[in-house]
Amino acid sequence: MEDTGRIDMPDADIATGTTRRRVLQGLGAGALTLGAGRALGADVRLPLPSDPRDRPMTGAFPQKGSMILQRTRPPLLETPFEVFDQGVFTPNDRFFVRWHWAVIPESVDAAAFRLAVRGNVERPLSLSLEDVLNLPSVELAAVNQCSGNSRGLFEPRIAGGQWDNGAMGNAKWVGVRLKDVLDRAGVKAGSVAVRFNGLDEPVVPDAPDFMKSLDLDHARDGEVMIAYRMNGEQLPLLNGFPLRLIVPGWYSTYWVKMLSDIEVLDKPDESFWMKTAYRIPDTPHASVRPGETGFPTVPINRMVPRSWFTGLANGAKVKAGASAPLRGIALGGDRGVKAVDVSTDGGATWAAAKLGADEGTYSFRRWTFDGAAAPAAGGKLEALVRCTNADDVVQPILQPWNPGGFMRNGVETLDLTAA
Repeated sequence: MEDTGRIDMPDADIATGTTRRRVLQGLGAGALTLGAGRALGADVRLPLPSDPRDRPMTGAFPQKGSMILQRTRPPLLETPFEVFDQGVFTPNDRFFVRWHWAVIPESVDAAAFRLAVRGNVERPLSLSLEDVLNLPSVELAAVNQCSGNSRGLFEPRIAGGQWDNGAMGNAKWVGVRLKDVLDRAGVKAGSVAVRFNGLDEPVVPDAPDFMKSLDLDHARDGEVMIAYRMNGEQLPLLNGFPLRLIVPGWYSTYWVKMLSDIEVLDKPDESFWMKTAYRIPDTPHASVRPGETGFPTVPINRMVPRSWFTGLANGAKVKAGASAPLRGIALGGDRGVKAVDVSTDGGATWAAAKLGADEGTYSFRRWTFDGAAAPAAGGKLEALVRCTNADDVVQPILQPWNPGGFMRNGVETLDLTAA
């Protein structure tokens, strides 16, 4: 049956029944095994404030190129930061990986796969991948960023994955609106939330299954989507094949991978990963003093503005008396990037950077700045960069701190040497 009402098509082919069959055949390639691959490479030294700073590079994971290995089981793979200077979209084979439990399917039978939609609904569903592909498709550019991205840079140090800035990636996602799936099931009156579960499992029976939920109005806002394609290709196995929830503007803890179960709830979600884990201080910038206790908390939610230097690394040498070529990327969080500004006097004054193409509200945006003059006599040049989003929310000068190591977004500094 031919689809109707399709919008924002990534390419004309997907709208045809012939290519839908081709997509389904391609999805069958998800039956891949974890493990076999290239050996670990040389160590890379991350610019963390405390040891251990060294991480091995690995190419040993399926559908992945050279990645920074943070942990093997469950896989935590960080994108080398130089990748972000190569384009506004992050290649699938360099896209970061983060799982909570080590029991991950080593293969997925696309033909047998089913997505359950159940709970407080009129018509419980068991959808095949073909059923999902038969729904109207949408495309959206959005950054997927781990809540703990940059945790390794916090001082005092915080327990958990010691990420540098590479636990993030930007992609064009193609899939279907969650709203359309929920409407097909018929959400009953009195529903308040929607909970999502994937194919990964806890390592021991009593451990809490990884599930996340969204308020019903958010789940049905028309932007939350179920993706089956990423940057024009099927989802890599480690990034959620065959289906992944996309929650644009929110941290990736909500972007459930290998999505297999959608449950409509008639009461707030009291499960572990909402009530206990991934909670932040209910304070400005989600920040508290180290050692502080007794503060109220809320579930982590919207991303906040950030910006980074990508063209030059800390300690790089630039020509004395010449303009230092500064460039990077910015993220508005849950809103678009309005402005990026650079300071070379410690934040006393700021000058506007030039913004690159706008790929959408939730995408990275490139920026360049030609006004940073290196000292003619040589010496040090310190540059700061900050992002302002469309709601006029500005990155703070000071780095926020919280005991989860979440939501780091203070102004980034680049130290250069003029010679």
